[in-house]
Amino acid sequence: MNNPCPFCSIERDIIAENELAFAIYDKFPVNIGHCLIIPKRHIANYFELNTDEQMKCIDLINQVKQIIETNNKPDGFNVGINVNEAAGQTIFHAHIHLIPRYKGDVERPRGGVRGVVPNKKSY
Repeated sequence: MNNPCPFCSIERDIIAENELAFAIYDKFPVNIGHCLIIPKRHIANYFELNTDEQMKCIDLINQVKQIIETNNKPDGFNVGINVNEAAGQTIFHAHIHLIPRYKGDVERPRGGVRGVVPNKKSY
């Protein structure tokens, strides 16, 4: 394989896991505590995961949220999934970003995930 999947041969500490998914800290975090929830089965598109895989990912989001709250005391969270290159996906193994947010981490947080299309963020 010319470009091995970085999530299929993970070499970082796993924060939490279950039979179908695991969580790690993001290698390039946008905030302290930024984590990725990753299904164990290699598939690029989140929407092609089966329902059990999606539910196990959601279970880990909730579990890891508690860990982040304990360790980092954030003021909020963003949860995001990039599906396909047009949406910003760069690693083609499905994964979910759990990003802790802190008061003052950006000047104007209003609009949250709507900021992926900057001119549509404010409404």
